[in-house]
Amino acid sequence: MEKTPGVINERSVGLVNTRHLIFEKFTFRSGRTLSPVTLAYETYGTLNRRKNNAILIAHALSGSAHAAGYHSPHDAHPGWWDIYIGPGKPFDTGQYFIICANVIGGCSGSTGPSSINPETGKPFGLDFPMVTIQDMVNAQMHLLSHLGIEKLLSIAGGSMGGMQAIKWAIVYPEMVNSVIAIATSASLSAQGIALNEVGRQAIMNDPNWNHGDYYDSKGPDAGLSLARMIGHITYLSDRHMHEKFGRRFQKEDLPLSTFKNEFMVESYLHHQGNKFVDRFDANSYLYITKAIDYFDLKKDYGSMHEAFANVTANFLVISFTSDWLYPSFQSKEIVQALRANGKNVMYTDIETDMGHDTFLLDYEPLKKNISNFLKREFERISKE
Repeated sequence: MEKTPGVINERSVGLVNTRHLIFEKFTFRSGRTLSPVTLAYETYGTLNRRKNNAILIAHALSGSAHAAGYHSPHDAHPGWWDIYIGPGKPFDTGQYFIICANVIGGCSGSTGPSSINPETGKPFGLDFPMVTIQDMVNAQMHLLSHLGIEKLLSIAGGSMGGMQAIKWAIVYPEMVNSVIAIATSASLSAQGIALNEVGRQAIMNDPNWNHGDYYDSKGPDAGLSLARMIGHITYLSDRHMHEKFGRRFQKEDLPLSTFKNEFMVESYLHHQGNKFVDRFDANSYLYITKAIDYFDLKKDYGSMHEAFANVTANFLVISFTSDWLYPSFQSKEIVQALRANGKNVMYTDIETDMGHDTFLLDYEPLKKNISNFLKREFERISKE
């Protein structure tokens, strides 16, 4: 008998479907307008009568709308944040209505570079408009309007998802009751931009990239795989990698200087890279990493203080002590700017050796922080 993990697990949201919202036109921050535009999304739980229990989940670079549950009884893996979304979990679907959308510019159902350009009948490729975090947020706003939600109980996300959550509170303050920003920053560091650029160059220097016009032939698989390998190193800490792999060999009897995947960590990185190629578009990787690079609250608003001046949401900001991609001091900058504006903010710097990707792991301190914050926020607005 085949296993049906989405059905038999009582703490899972079970079997879910990805839906698609099509709106007539969308204007990007660059001024370009596309028509029509599709946004892929999933929902879990039930929207209550007061429509005050909705939580928007914003995904990171490689995420999708499929945040929880299973698409079929035969799925080997659930959605990317299934550990945190479901009955009795921090994002409790018995209490809250959870929404997650694939970002515009993505490749998991939303309009992006791999989508067909109606003017040419071919994929956009590099003719797709440049994407910003602001564009991602504006597209999500269309989705909330479609769902009849005027105000979110909360918006939550880690990494690039945290950037979206913060931008939501700044641009649409009247629509956001609270924000959960995890392992994120007000702008990516020079080191982060440099690492993103190395990943982009790996793709663009692949002979199969063909200036982004590869959809009718073999794509830049080697370049995209290498970009993912580079990125994955930044998501882990030195200590976590040592504990997970150390200097262990795949096989102890391999001859020296074979240039094969001798070490376990080498094999792991190649596995991650190859797996990524099967589900992600190289051009989307270019566009989304650039959107992360462009995100800069200080530049956009003149200062961190001005950026948060009109925010009305309560904040939970979480960082991880071993995160060197989005180090704790960057979260503290956000907290300081919020407090300087007299905003209500809770901050915790979680002690962990697991690095940036801690927010994707089954980690009890993070679960408790999220769960307790949401309970307080929901109780507070339920009394209003």
